[in-house]
Amino acid sequence: MAISKIRIIAGKWRGRKLDVINLPALRPTPDRVRETLFNWLQEDIVGACCLDLFAGTGVLGFEALSRGAGAVFMIESNPKIVESLKHHAEMLGSKSHTIKLADAMSWVRQSINKFDIIFLDPPFGKGYLEPCLEAISEEMLLKPKGLVYVESEKKLVLPSDWKITKETKISNVESMLIEPI
Repeated sequence: MAISKIRIIAGKWRGRKLDVINLPALRPTPDRVRETLFNWLQEDIVGACCLDLFAGTGVLGFEALSRGAGAVFMIESNPKIVESLKHHAEMLGSKSHTIKLADAMSWVRQSINKFDIIFLDPPFGKGYLEPCLEAISEEMLLKPKGLVYVESEKKLVLPSDWKITKETKISNVESMLIEPI
C-alpha cells in the first residue's frame, strides 16, 4: 500500500509521481538532495550507463532516465519493492531500464557490466557502504572517469583509492560524488 508519493523533478517525466510503499528501510532521496545531485551530474548524465544499487523507490534511477541517461540497472533485494519498480517503469513507459531482484553485494561480485555512474544509497546503519565501495573497485565496475554518488547517515571514511569531488550535508544525511584515484 502506498503511503506517499515522490516526484521526478526534471526531464521528460518531470512532475510524474512515484508511489512510496510503506517499508521501514525505504528512505526516498528528497527533492532537494536529488536536485543538487543532478546539478552535479548535468554534464555526465546524458547517454550514461547507470547502476542504482539498493534501488528502493527507484527515484534516482528514474530521475536519471528522465534526464537522458542511456540505461539504468536497478538492483533491489526486496520482492515487493521490485514489483513496485516494475510498476513504475511500466507507468512511465521506460524502455531503458533493467530491474533485478538480487542481493546488491552478490550482484556486484558477479556483474560483467561497466558503469559511468553508480548510485549507492543503501539502508542506513547496516554497514554496506565501505564493503560496496571495495567491491566496486575490486570488480572494476566503473568505466574510465566514472563517478559514484553516495548517501550516508554518518561521515564516511573513504577507502584510500577514492576521492571526493563534490559533497553536501542536508539535515543528518551526507551526500557526495566520489571517484577512484
